[in-house]
Amino acid sequence: MSEPSALLWDRPAGKPHATLLFAHGAGAPMDSDFMTAMSTALVVHGIAVARFEFPYMARRRAGGGKRPPDRQPVLLAAFHDALRAMPDSARCFIGGKSMGGRMASLLAAEGANVPGVVCFGYPFHPPGKLATTRTAHLPGLPVPMLVCQGVRDPFGTQEQVAGYLLGQNVSLHWVPDGDHDLKPRKASGLTHRENIAAAAAAASAFMVRASR
Repeated sequence: MSEPSALLWDRPAGKPHATLLFAHGAGAPMDSDFMTAMSTALVVHGIAVARFEFPYMARRRAGGGKRPPDRQPVLLAAFHDALRAMPDSARCFIGGKSMGGRMASLLAAEGANVPGVVCFGYPFHPPGKLATTRTAHLPGLPVPMLVCQGVRDPFGTQEQVAGYLLGQNVSLHWVPDGDHDLKPRKASGLTHRENIAAAAAAASAFMVRASR
């Protein structure tokens, strides 16, 4: 089985308040604009961030052409391997963008020894396919999870998610006028940078609380 890519670190100047192992989404690599902006924003709040790539994305970077995501068992195995590579895995939060966040939640549901999960833009359902939900494992999560979700995310709007049974360990931070990348419309008067900063602040506060 292919190993995940080497870790890409972003660290605060002093001792970090918490560490996040941060996985990318289905279509963009670990150094995409979103992943870089969110990692930078988290570091501002004293969070150390380690990014990695799933095997299919690492092969794409190596010149293998555009590839679809690996099957779920491969993704979970790669996430587990990346977690084992962390200096203090038992104190490391796991999370990701969209698919990466979903894989983190599944890993936690399987019993990974982590303090919590953070997801930016959880794929509650494929766009336009409201009956195909990806929430069955969430009510049974043994650790706390924070989802930072745009209110008009096509993978789960605020109105749609309000009807889901997510369990007591899942909390939501709603990003105003945000889409799947937390980006607002110009007419909202908000900026993408502001929304990312707000989501990073919420995620950082969550990790600090869950670390105690």
